[in-house]
Amino acid sequence: MSSSSSSSSDAPGLRVTVSDVAAAAGVSRATATRALKGAGRFAPETQERILAEAERLGYVPNTMAAELAAGRTGTVGLMLRDASNPAYGLLFSRLQDEAHQRGLDLLTVTIGADEQGAKQVGALHRLLGMRVAGLIVATGGITTAQLEPFADQVPILRAGRAETSGRIHSAHYDDAEHGRMLASHVAFLGHRRVVVLAGDEEASFPEHLRALAMRETLSDAGVDVDLVSTGARPDEGVAEALSRVRAGATAVMCASDYRQLAVMRALRSAGLSVPGDVTVTGCDGILPGADLLGLTTVRIPVEQVAAAAVETMQGLLTSESDAPVRRGFAGELVPGTTAGAV
Repeated sequence: MSSSSSSSSDAPGLRVTVSDVAAAAGVSRATATRALKGAGRFAPETQERILAEAERLGYVPNTMAAELAAGRTGTVGLMLRDASNPAYGLLFSRLQDEAHQRGLDLLTVTIGADEQGAKQVGALHRLLGMRVAGLIVATGGITTAQLEPFADQVPILRAGRAETSGRIHSAHYDDAEHGRMLASHVAFLGHRRVVVLAGDEEASFPEHLRALAMRETLSDAGVDVDLVSTGARPDEGVAEALSRVRAGATAVMCASDYRQLAVMRALRSAGLSVPGDVTVTGCDGILPGADLLGLTTVRIPVEQVAAAAVETMQGLLTSESDAPVRRGFAGELVPGTTAGAV
């Protein structure tokens, strides 16, 4: 038995998969899938070897995926970051709508603060224990390394966050492009010293990507960039950003609207106006009342990502392809009134 087969069968909540059978039989996953379905053309001894390994390993077909292939409804696990966040709440609503239209049921768990991802890993085990046909992961707080051990069990798709692993699919926001949009706007307004609040990679990978793109775009435009590292809480790094403003920075760029509001509160407490004294930008564009507040931000394409996520998952459940699916979507710049010319 291969090492991958052993780890899958021994791990709590995980089951022997087509990939385990394929590895043990020395064939591709697609070949193993066809042989187990009794489809395809290949040597009889190959099919016999695959079936023998499946029986030896105790492989049990994923009946939910089979139902989907036959055009019937199925259940997909959804792990969502705290739905009290408007961006995740809207994504959850749209995913539910799309799943209903496509005949899929979503079995959902939500996770709040969990910087190390342990709660999220436990939630994935619980979802697999409920025999879901696939997993949609809509949180940036769990790493690729934590997700990959599950990838041989069922198809896994990230909704919202970009993915680099060849074993995990994604329908995601183009966070780097969002960072570039905002930075180009700030540079166009004439700012030459800008603070960028950079989200920690483990706390929020999307915020991390946005901040890196902001810094690169500003630097390419000849702008001096003060990069300030932050954690998961919106108020982290705000005091340091304020000190950089007092030292001459004219703009503060944030990778989320929540951070933008925290910065604006701090500036107001310090007697500074936005955008008269300091330009402030955010990213998400989903906060209720963002238009009334005049936030300069990027409105992320939640509806497009949700539709692509459900459509892609349905395709994965009936496909024999191992190729990773990557579908990225860029939102729109909202100029707002919190960014002004120097």
